[in-house]
Formats: sequence, C-alpha cells, structure tokens
Amino acid sequence: MKIGILQTGHAPDQIVAGHGDYDAMFQRFLAGNGFEFDTFNVVDGQFPDGPTAADGWIVTGSRHGAYEDHDWIPPLEALIRDIVAADRPLVGICFGHQIIAQALGGKVVKFPGGWSVGRTEYKVGDKTLALNAWHQDQVVELPEGAQVLGSNDFCANAVLAYGPNVWTIQPHPEFSNSVIDGLIRFRGKGVVPDALLKNAETGLDRPNDNAAIAQTVAAVLKGNRS
Repeated sequence: MKIGILQTGHAPDQIVAGHGDYDAMFQRFLAGNGFEFDTFNVVDGQFPDGPTAADGWIVTGSRHGAYEDHDWIPPLEALIRDIVAADRPLVGICFGHQIIAQALGGKVVKFPGGWSVGRTEYKVGDKTLALNAWHQDQVVELPEGAQVLGSNDFCANAVLAYGPNVWTIQPHPEFSNSVIDGLIRFRGKGVVPDALLKNAETGLDRPNDNAAIAQTVAAVLKGNRS
C-alpha cells in the first residue's frame, strides 16, 4: 500500500541531521505496517498528479500558517478536497490538521491564548493520552460534518474526523521527545515564551502515547478506522 506524504515544511537542519526530515519521522512512526512511502514536497511546489497517485495520504506539520499567503497553499487545499471526494484515506498532523479543516470550510487562526509545546495531555474518547505538541495556530471553527474526537482545556478541537476516511490531530505523535528537545533548542528560542520552553524541557524524560496514535493512523490509512 502506497502512502503519499504531502510535506508542508522542513525540520531545522540540526534535527534533520539526527532524525531526518518530517517524512522520515512518519516512516519510522508507521513502520511495521507494510506501507510504501512517496514524498511530495508541496512546500517547494512539488505536487502529485492527483488523489489516485497514492492509496492513502498524510499532510505533515509546518512552520507556516494555513492562513498565510503562499503559492502552494491554494493547490494543496484543492488537492485535499479532491482526495476527500475520491474517498482516499487522509490523515493530517498539526498544520495538516489545520489545512484540512480550512480546505473543507473551517477556520484557522493564530490562537490568542498562545502556544502549546512539549508533553501535553488530551482527552481522546474515554482515554487520556500524552502527546508532544508544538503549535500556536488552532482550528477555531469546524467544517460541516466534522466530528470532535479529542480535546483539552487549551485546544477544543484537537482531534477531528470527517467520516471514516479522514482523521486529523493537532499535536505531533510522530515527534519523539528528542525531536521536541531539538525544536526547543533550534526553533523555539526567541519565538516561544521562555517559560513554556522550560516547562517543555521538564517533560522530555517522561513517556508518551505516540504508539497508540500510530495504531490509529495506520488503521485510518488502511481503511479500518472503527
């Protein structure tokens, strides 16, 4: 089964050196599921021929905002709508979560409540899951047909589903704690408030629930979401 990775940004060079770019993180995150991967660097203007170029799709995170004026955002939104119309499985993470909502009629803003970074707990169904966050933007208005599956007090629309084939999440289950450490050191300073970075540092040695979300993402991509 071929999974198309729509890469909407690049990790800092210092993180790429040790962990690879975002597409490599997703390949490790979903290892063992028999997937083949094909990366399209849409942030650099590289797009697939259409929704049938892969059996399932992932939209990655990005340092960019979904609402920003970039040449690659309108064609990405059009591709997202085509993927949904073609009934291909689609997963969005962080920026991917946001751009899918925006493409389908929702609203994304730079959240006035500020940033969420590092180990963060979310209520997902009847479970409390700890996942790594790194975002200021949020989905604040839902598209028609969106179902909220997860949230916390800071992020009301943290996990969304659109029917059985589209599933998106605001935090970064593909980010290991060491990736968060790299973001704190190489991207966060001077951008994220120091107090939030210090707090995120305290969670670097604590476990997370990335593996549980990997199972969910794999099930969505295989068309088996319950």
